[in-house]
Amino acid sequence: MRKNSVKNRRINDEVQRALAGIVREVKDPRISPLTSVTGTEVAPDLKTCRVYVSVYGDEKAGEKTMEGLKSAAGFIRSELARKVNLRNTPQLTFVLDDSIAYGVAMSHRIDEVTAADREAELARGEETDESIQEQ
Repeated sequence: MRKNSVKNRRINDEVQRALAGIVREVKDPRISPLTSVTGTEVAPDLKTCRVYVSVYGDEKAGEKTMEGLKSAAGFIRSELARKVNLRNTPQLTFVLDDSIAYGVAMSHRIDEVTAADREAELARGEETDESIQEQ
């Protein structure tokens, strides 16, 4: 089975859906309630799975959540085995996904640049109006 095959994509989607529910059920206080599973990559041999997790909050909340998820990996894997019928239950590796925070930061930067451009454009427009009135 190739990495981007239809079967592998369906397995990735099903594992992601199941893990999203399982992570909400974990009762570790280190895991933030605002944690979401943004993606999964199950290896074609079903031995390993990379789980991308996004945590709303600061870096400290993300670090604590990752510690909690790594310590609960055994429980999460056993729950995954119960919910998703696979030949092998993959070994889970959690990765902090900061793409949402990066997107928000880039959006703010774009807004700042467009606001600065508008101000510069208005200033140029006022200068042109003044020069026309002087002539």
